[in-house]
Amino acid sequence: MMKDWMTEHKLYVIITAIIIITAIFYFFEENKSSETNIENIVPQEVQEEKDSPQPQEHIQETVSIIVDVKGQVKLPGVYSSSQGERVIDVINRAGGLTEIADESQVNFAQHVEDAMVIYIPAKGEEGISMPAGTSVSETAGGSSNQAKINLNKADENELQNLPGIGPSKAAAILEYRETNGQFKNVEDLKNISGIGDKTFDKLKDLITVQ
Repeated sequence: MMKDWMTEHKLYVIITAIIIITAIFYFFEENKSSETNIENIVPQEVQEEKDSPQPQEHIQETVSIIVDVKGQVKLPGVYSSSQGERVIDVINRAGGLTEIADESQVNFAQHVEDAMVIYIPAKGEEGISMPAGTSVSETAGGSSNQAKINLNKADENELQNLPGIGPSKAAAILEYRETNGQFKNVEDLKNISGIGDKTFDKLKDLITVQ
């Protein structure tokens, strides 16, 4: 009887040991499997993050523009502007319009450009034919001396706004003025090499010497 009990006891011990060993083996296998899964997942996530396009900061440079504001504004002068601004923005910076300004002749929505001249005429004043870049619309009959380019005062850039006058002829006009003094009349322009009767006919209503 005692022998049977001992045999049965040993059998329980062996079975218990087998169960414990199996549980320990299963536990370690589970941990090893989990670590393997983590190792497989983490690098993939890191790689995906690495491959993902990183946001780039776009730095837009501000283009400096210089504008000359003349006429019926409270603070006429040269103002700094930026690309994308309109005539109304620069006029406001110049203190706004005076009480006698003629708003009907000004395109307030026009975009400003570098070296632009914004001329604000007074009420009753005829349209002014200003150099390129002006915001004032040209009107018929604007042939007064104020609307013309003065041969005795204009610089090289202003002279090039005349039809048929390029850099070389503008330089020749300035050289003539320095050598011979001021133009006595507009016909003296024909003394410039390359300016004949046909060219002069195109210019005579656009120039003055006074």
